[in-house]
Amino acid sequence: MVLGGFLVSTNSIPLLPTFLVFTLGYTVNGYLWYLVGYFGGAKPIDKWGRKDPKSEKIINTVQHYFEIHSGKAIIITKFTFSLTIAALIIAGSLKYNLKRFTLYNFIGSIGWVAMTLFIGYFFGQSYKFFIIYLRNFTYFIIFLGGAIVLIYILKLAIKSAFVQSILMHERIRYLSEKIKNGLDKVLNGNDKSDVDNF
Repeated sequence: MVLGGFLVSTNSIPLLPTFLVFTLGYTVNGYLWYLVGYFGGAKPIDKWGRKDPKSEKIINTVQHYFEIHSGKAIIITKFTFSLTIAALIIAGSLKYNLKRFTLYNFIGSIGWVAMTLFIGYFFGQSYKFFIIYLRNFTYFIIFLGGAIVLIYILKLAIKSAFVQSILMHERIRYLSEKIKNGLDKVLNGNDKSDVDNF
């Protein structure tokens, strides 16, 4: 997709058909992973999660988060590498409503394609600027490599932030349960002492 944005910036291919084809491809990809979960159930996720305890914990957390915030999970995970597949398979294994899945899958696909095409376009514009002065193929490779590295870093950052927000949500829920239980004990203890004094 980055290369597509680069080619759009050099007027080698038109923007709208490129955007539509990439969006269609990324959306169909989402449906394929949904079908893997729909017909395969949780087996693909279990097989993947058993390889690494950290992966299993992340999958369980994503599944819990998915059950609460399904739409946000589908859209946000479309911007990550490994969580995309897990969330889409979970959606299929939970037999998530296909109309809602279509909407969220499409929104996430549009966002991801727009972002990667923009980055490719930006690097293409930068390349055109430098080619006027430098005329060296090495810079083309450097700019294209930089675009790919930037996409990878963005995906890792989004994934990390998403996982951290899920874990923080779990910690807050755990602490609120402890506070609630502590208050219940204190209030119930005061009620018993009032009854004894009466």
